[in-house]
Amino acid sequence: MEENNIEFTNKETVVGSNKNNGPQQIAGAIILAGIIIAGAVLLKSNGTPSTPNGANNGAPVISKISPVNPSDRVQGNPQAKVTLVLYEDFQCPFCGAVSGLEPNSLVIQSLKQRDPSWSPFMLGLKDYITNGSVQFVYRDWAFLGAESTQSAEAARCAGDQGKFWEFHDYLYVHQNGENKGAFSDVHLKAFAKTLGLDTTAFGQCLDSNKYAQAVADSKTEGMVDGITGTPKGFILVKGKIVSTIDGAESWTTVKPKIDAALK
Repeated sequence: MEENNIEFTNKETVVGSNKNNGPQQIAGAIILAGIIIAGAVLLKSNGTPSTPNGANNGAPVISKISPVNPSDRVQGNPQAKVTLVLYEDFQCPFCGAVSGLEPNSLVIQSLKQRDPSWSPFMLGLKDYITNGSVQFVYRDWAFLGAESTQSAEAARCAGDQGKFWEFHDYLYVHQNGENKGAFSDVHLKAFAKTLGLDTTAFGQCLDSNKYAQAVADSKTEGMVDGITGTPKGFILVKGKIVSTIDGAESWTTVKPKIDAALK
């Protein structure tokens, strides 16, 4: 399919399990066999999120999520007034886009083509994390296949050596299709070497599936929280949801939500 003729969603969702053998490229994102893109947030021409069939596209409104806990990966001030909990999959191209770590990606180019004001919200959020006003919580929702699970486990193994965030960033910079080998064990171990990790300890951690249950539990927790696709964010004040981020929203739409929560 020609990407210029495709109406694409800005969140990868899973709503079924029927298998399809022909991979297609939509705005540079390879859609997995077994993933049906439906009910996701669409970008309007002005860049604001919209659903095709009304508010939330008929999905139940999520009123609460699992509280921040010691197993979460966290950046910023734990006493911050606002907390942003973000569910992501390391293979999700839209998660890669909102990270802003690979500015020339085809997905970012496509988002900017549709809305020239679009910008990755995680880049804008960094100032709020640095100044202590927002706490950022990353949660795995590894649903796109084996390499999603393995990369999530690998990032946790890197975390054992104090380099979860470095590994997190490296994964998003090196996305290259889904379940095509970019995040194979061989490559994950090579990433660890490049980042200066103790490769023996990292390899033992990965090969032993040390974090397999933790990654599975995070996905289950996300399902309980009502997650159906990534990226999905929740803006919390005193543990209560005050707003959400639905798909690859622009910083131009996320910033007002953060600012409103900080008032």
